[in-house]
Amino acid sequence: MNRTDLSASIVELQTLRYTPAGLPALDFRLEHESSVQEAGLTRQVKASVKAVAIGAVAERVQRQPIGSFWRFSGFLATPRNGKSVVLHVQEFQQD
Repeated sequence: MNRTDLSASIVELQTLRYTPAGLPALDFRLEHESSVQEAGLTRQVKASVKAVAIGAVAERVQRQPIGSFWRFSGFLATPRNGKSVVLHVQEFQQD
């Protein structure tokens, strides 16, 4: 199963673009900070994540202010021409 939930803030929004099929698409970047338990120790975690949204979700994300905090849900994939993982956001809500 490929399902990811991430609480993060929006730190960068690209310009809304359109896929060859005519769907709105938005590339953006998220930042996450938290504390987690690992091997019995508390660890501070920071992550910067590339993300993309398609369709109505892209239009909704585009309207959110930089710095706003959300819970994003979707799946992970590596783009054809890339080497890093991208979070494909399928839904998001206030965290």
